[in-house]
Amino acid sequence: MLTLSLLRHGQSSWDDPDLNDHERPLSKHGRNAAEIISDYIAEHGLVPDHILCSTAVRARETLDVLLSRLGSLQPEIVLEPALYLATPTAMIGIIRETAGSVRHLMIIGHNPGLHALALDLTGSGLRRDVMSMAVKFPSGALAVLSFGENDWTEIRPAAGRLVQFVAARSVA
Repeated sequence: MLTLSLLRHGQSSWDDPDLNDHERPLSKHGRNAAEIISDYIAEHGLVPDHILCSTAVRARETLDVLLSRLGSLQPEIVLEPALYLATPTAMIGIIRETAGSVRHLMIIGHNPGLHALALDLTGSGLRRDVMSMAVKFPSGALAVLSFGENDWTEIRPAAGRLVQFVAARSVA
């Protein structure tokens, strides 16, 4: 069985209009949301073996907050430039390249691609959670999907079961 966690970065700051999108940091609210969802991940035993993170500043800052909350449980980290504003198809390709030894993979990325990926991969789950995720995948939200497959190359659309969908604001 494989587990895939999809974490949307915290809300970004628009304080400096001259920064390009890739360079925008977390806002104060975004940092707070990253702390809340990171604590949730640590407290609920949702620590992945491996994290693929977009290279955008706000995604890397979300990753830094998460790592600071995990204590001695430190997953392998790969900063993946291709995750920046990636399409669901591109992300599935990246997921399928994951080593078979990884049982729990996390992607820290961006909407709209992350939201679309979560919807594409979800084939079952609690109706309430699926419907909530379908409506909105806000910044600081986490979707956890499980797959019966044993290798990431076998991941297919609608094959995942949504185990949890939680937004930072709902657990604060």
